Amino acid sequence: MSPAALTPTPAPAPVQPPKSNGVTTMSTGKRPTEVPHPPRTAFAFDPLEDALAAFARGEFLVVMDDESRENEGDLIIAGALCTTEQMAWMVKHTRLTGGWGSGYICIALPGERLDALEIPMMFPDNQDPHRTAYAVTVDYKNGTTTGISAHDRALTARALATSTAPSDFTRPGHLVPLRARPGGTLARRGHTECGVDLCALAGLPAAGLLCELVNDDAAGSMARRDDCRRFADRWGLKMVSVEMIAGWRRAHPEAGL
Repeated sequence: MSPAALTPTPAPAPVQPPKSNGVTTMSTGKRPTEVPHPPRTAFAFDPLEDALAAFARGEFLVVMDDESRENEGDLIIAGALCTTEQMAWMVKHTRLTGGWGSGYICIALPGERLDALEIPMMFPDNQDPHRTAYAVTVDYKNGTTTGISAHDRALTARALATSTAPSDFTRPGHLVPLRARPGGTLARRGHTECGVDLCALAGLPAAGLLCELVNDDAAGSMARRDDCRRFADRWGLKMVSVEMIAGWRRAHPEAGL
């Protein structure tokens, strides 16, 4: 895969919305449209070039991590572009077939971004088995109410991508920041680092919104590879893996991510 094939694709120029403290308060992205009868084919990931182009347009991706790790699929979208409509859809489809899920939405950010916004770690001694680095939850102050609605969480995500003022946020809140490890997917093969790397490859602010997919069964079991492929096909989404992102970075150190 050549570096030219993965030249960052600029996001489409948005309609100029009202702004507050430099943060976009409206956006125009649409939720995915269900495909009535998706084709059933042998499992395959989508080409990375196609996935990055979709991501830069503000579309969701389904991203798998390694089968030897969590073996889970996450929905990931650029935080800078996420709309209220897309956030509502994301909350709903944390359950595979459309039931309402937990809506545990996180946003992956570089450590220096969290430091600049004065958002500390949730707990100093990280005991998570996969070392997921949870930070203190936040809400954006301007134009939000309780912080839990799709509107409020989408606005908070866009603010985390673009705001420069720690005072713009209340702590605790309803959106969960995750601290990405320096080096991205080359340092840790997690969805957190993948969310930040995807934004960098797409030429967008480094803020990747993500949420785990679970099955609509009695146990609410995690969606595995084939489950996630069916979900992606059903909603017309591109599906890639953390390894595909890490592999491209290994092959192209000159990209300087």
